[in-house]
Amino acid sequence: MEVNLSGLSVQLLRGVPELKYVNAENVVRYRAIMRFFYQEYKRLRYWMKTEDVFEAIKAWHVLPEYTIEMCQSDLDQLVEWQNLTARHDGGRSSTLEEYLKKKMQYLLRPYSIEIERLLETLEKVTGYGGSLEASLFDTIADKLFDIRSKVGEMEPESALELWNVLYRSFVSLHENAADYIASLHTARAEEMMVTEAFLIFKEKLTDYLQNFVQALQRSAYKIEGNLLRINDTVRDLFLEQVVEGELRKPRLEDGPNREEMLAEFRQGWTNIRCWFVGEGASPSELTLLERATKDAIARIVRSAIRIQERKRSGLSRKKELEHLARWFASVETVEEAHRLSAFTFGLFPTRHLQGEDLRDSDRADMSSWQERPMVRILRSRSRKRGERQPVEAVRDNEHRKQREREAFKLRQAEEWRMIAALVEQDSVKISEFGSVTTEERRRLLQWIGRCMTAGSSYSFVTPEGVRIRLSNPSMEERTVLNAEDGDLEMANYELHFMLTEAAREFAAAAMDTSIDGPKKDLEEERRE
Repeated sequence: MEVNLSGLSVQLLRGVPELKYVNAENVVRYRAIMRFFYQEYKRLRYWMKTEDVFEAIKAWHVLPEYTIEMCQSDLDQLVEWQNLTARHDGGRSSTLEEYLKKKMQYLLRPYSIEIERLLETLEKVTGYGGSLEASLFDTIADKLFDIRSKVGEMEPESALELWNVLYRSFVSLHENAADYIASLHTARAEEMMVTEAFLIFKEKLTDYLQNFVQALQRSAYKIEGNLLRINDTVRDLFLEQVVEGELRKPRLEDGPNREEMLAEFRQGWTNIRCWFVGEGASPSELTLLERATKDAIARIVRSAIRIQERKRSGLSRKKELEHLARWFASVETVEEAHRLSAFTFGLFPTRHLQGEDLRDSDRADMSSWQERPMVRILRSRSRKRGERQPVEAVRDNEHRKQREREAFKLRQAEEWRMIAALVEQDSVKISEFGSVTTEERRRLLQWIGRCMTAGSSYSFVTPEGVRIRLSNPSMEERTVLNAEDGDLEMANYELHFMLTEAAREFAAAAMDTSIDGPKKDLEEERRE
């Protein structure tokens, strides 16, 4: 990433004498004095005398041989390092000699306040900490919508308050999420994930991460949409109101000028936009956070599976499975077998066998008993050598490859006919479709899904070279798509179809290719 130092002044790169007391030779004495001043500052007591400082240090019993002369010397040194400000204390003097005697009062300077605040925070750090605050997504989305809808109507004070809430929520979301995800990759977390105690904590942790991901996915489109709809004119008008609200604060000290303040707020807005929307071809930080959270969930699940497999290793379930098989064989009806299966396979994890997906329908309420079976040959894992099996000859799959190739060409031609018919209409809404086949319904849902995940353009190009664009992704109007395998209620999206140069060449080639031969072969194969 390119770093821009054009606006960096030499003054910002100066040495910091205020930090010398942190690592000085008498660091204990200096740290004790500065901590006393900081504690009194939080109690709204600002000017301290030498006697007050000395009595507090002695009361802590950290420096038993400490004297008031040493305290005065330390205070003078801290004044020299610009940690304290000193002024002459002329009060309560009854004679001229007492007034002329050097008595001073000391005040903590702003740099030192921030240094002590940082040190106090560091003392409480025991790990990365952090949290995944899902509610901050809703807060950010709501504030961006308020900026869109109320810009130009807000008072400067209201605009400043709105900006402070928005940016604080963004910074808190980013820092806390980064710290929490980092805490899951520490050595301590790795050690915990291999213990059996982790199984108790696993469910709570995965639910926490899943709820965060769901909130992220639910609010990400709202935030991105609001940011894209806030153009530079609206942004500048809002930030001008924020700067005006900041300048209206009464200040006793010199603050930054208007241009510097506006540039700082613009940089903050750029940070928010890049974090949620991204910049150029690089993915946004929001996408990286979602990916890191999903990877953490997968890692937790894998760790839990390894622990469970380690606990089950060496145990044989042969007798249990034989008893269960006889139990299933003794039932008289399929309904009783279903009930027995429901009670039995909920007791321990089932084994999932990989196979080819041959589903005939996408219905969610369709039972697995109504699906076609998937045949898979299981090889024995026993180490005992059995009888030598005859060697099987290598199968000739050329006929099957040819059949699959022709089936693919047929599906490709059917899809192209559907696209060509839609290209002639230029655009079509879901409500304008009549009754569609199962394959046509699947293609429509696939096109809509790819458009929704294509970013701000809401469009993609098919392998045939046809650009399909979704023009109303936020459509609230509902309609019903009638298909062979059921009716689907969905938003009334509108799809636009446009031919590219590659699509025109594909159309010309498709006109010269006949598909009657492949279709006939497939029908004969089905009859066999």
